[in-house]
Amino acid sequence: MSARQITGRRIGDAALAVVVGALVMTTAAFDDATTALDHVLIAVASAALVFHRAAPRAVLAVATAAGAGYVLHAHPGPLAALPVIGAVHTAARVGHRGLAGAASLVFLAAYVGTGPGTREVVERAALLLGWFLCAVVTGLADRNWQAYLRQTEQRAQEAERTREEAALRRAGEERLRIARELHDSLTHSISIVKLQAGVAVHLARKRGEEVPPALLAIQEASGEAMRELRATLQVLRTDDPVGTPRQLVDRARAAGLPACLTVTGEARPVPAAVDRAAYRIVQEALTNAARHAGPATVRVRLDYGDEELTVRVDDDGRADPARPSPPGTGLTGMRERVTALGGTLTAGPRPEGGFSVRARLPVREADGGRARDQAATAGEPA
Repeated sequence: MSARQITGRRIGDAALAVVVGALVMTTAAFDDATTALDHVLIAVASAALVFHRAAPRAVLAVATAAGAGYVLHAHPGPLAALPVIGAVHTAARVGHRGLAGAASLVFLAAYVGTGPGTREVVERAALLLGWFLCAVVTGLADRNWQAYLRQTEQRAQEAERTREEAALRRAGEERLRIARELHDSLTHSISIVKLQAGVAVHLARKRGEEVPPALLAIQEASGEAMRELRATLQVLRTDDPVGTPRQLVDRARAAGLPACLTVTGEARPVPAAVDRAAYRIVQEALTNAARHAGPATVRVRLDYGDEELTVRVDDDGRADPARPSPPGTGLTGMRERVTALGGTLTAGPRPEGGFSVRARLPVREADGGRARDQAATAGEPA
């Protein structure tokens, strides 16, 4: 739960306590026999409702004791039971049915004890008994409804994980198929070219002839092509990053692209899928900047928040918001990777010029996010 949701709940709980307290206080104000002690008891019983989520049993005990003391001292009307009814409902909702019932009986006994034998008191007690029964029943119904919602959410998450695992498996099989095709066809052809060029160079040198520069170039290019192809096949067979975002920025700077990295928040280890996604996003964004931005400065920012890691890559290149270009394979892959982790990605020209990529990646515990760690590999940026 986010900090905003927690704050909202606390404000709602405080508002509930204020409303209940105001109703009971207003009713008590019309009774000339109400004393300062009665107002204190009302305030204590109502204020306890603020903590009904954190300590429902303690709230039930405090509200019942203060409410019973108030009715025994002041002999008020049925509205005096509102704080206790709220505490009973909360206790029943979290599963303390016995305690909720016992507190209801204690308060009713105190209320009946204010005027035994009078018809009016008996009628009011019967009315309050109905209120307390409704509080217990609605609390139990709310508990069952919340359990049903949790089960429904778990089933939906399980179905989503199953779909993601199937997509991951298909993507992995496709990568392996491509790797096999490249190895069986392209690697074989380049190996023959390299071998024949090497033999030709060897024979020329053996005869004492001058080796043609074109032949040397073919030999060197074929060797470089073999090394790059092996590296490509290695990437297809595994999706693990081979460095860190800082190393990517350093390599880009060494290659002539002005780039800098800023890290904010508390840098800490994150789940493997999040770390892998952040690396690939920075890698693809730097590659796109080097290819398309022209003379530009690239700023990479990693912001470690409590619940998410934000990756932002901005450049001041020649991208124009008035002429947006269609997203390429790289951006599509980034979006798929981020979506698989439950995050969001925005990419496009900036109003002041240049291009911006921003990804928000939820940071989950490694155990809770293990099922999704591999799902992020479904979107490999090209």
